Amino acid sequence: MRIVLDTSVVVAALRTRLGAGNAVLRLVAQRRVVALATPPLFLEYEDVLKRPEHQLVHGLTPEAVDQFLAELAALVEPVEVHFQWRPQSRDPNDEMVLEAAINGEADALVTYNIQDFAEAGERFRISVLRPGDLLKKV
Repeated sequence: MRIVLDTSVVVAALRTRLGAGNAVLRLVAQRRVVALATPPLFLEYEDVLKRPEHQLVHGLTPEAVDQFLAELAALVEPVEVHFQWRPQSRDPNDEMVLEAAINGEADALVTYNIQDFAEAGERFRISVLRPGDLLKKV
């Protein structure tokens, strides 16, 4: 199964090891699912994970975040954006997540923000799943 992870899932995964987001990252590490990302999406992961409010919760140093991202990058299949499909979402920040899913021919977009992606997911025939729902499918 080919998936795109919304930044909210990556952030939640580092905030707690007990949550569904962390379990999804473990599926990626075990290569049971293929995570897809464009360079702009991956840079967003870095930007958000290094924000002070998230560092306070996950407790990782910037160097530890860099190490995590290097390991994640080794697992991610890069996606080249051939077409931009904007605007499709109410939130402009969600556009790059959706474009990674469309251009990468993802089976699912995994997010905690189902409502933001539901209509576009339907339009492009991409399942929009919460992390827990992905775990049930796998």
